[in-house]
Amino acid sequence: QVQLVESGGGLVQAGGSLRLSCAASGRPSRWYTMGWFRQAPGKEREFVAVISQSGGSTYYGDSAKGRFTISRDNVQNTVYLQMNSLEPEDTAVYYCAATRNYYSDLGRETEKYDYWGRGTQVTVSS
Repeated sequence: QVQLVESGGGLVQAGGSLRLSCAASGRPSRWYTMGWFRQAPGKEREFVAVISQSGGSTYYGDSAKGRFTISRDNVQNTVYLQMNSLEPEDTAVYYCAATRNYYSDLGRETEKYDYWGRGTQVTVSS
């Protein structure tokens, strides 16, 4: 099975940028559709973005559209989430997830993913 490790989180001021990385090991990342989710304290885990196995298709949650970009490098077995124009409301633990199943919308629900990383904290100060 694949193992996922997120990195790149931290503290940033509002309006700033961060790039998160998700490194996959154990299996080739190209086998998997990869998603990013986030969870703020007291809230449910929220879909952020997803990218197809080849990288040719992407979908974004409403909070991410126009500000975040998901990408992948299947040679490096890494998926990225570039986050720009960050707001305090973006403060959350960000999780990387993977699935080998096909979904017409690539998968925007947590239950569609089989593998999860431990998350990386993103804190945006006002």
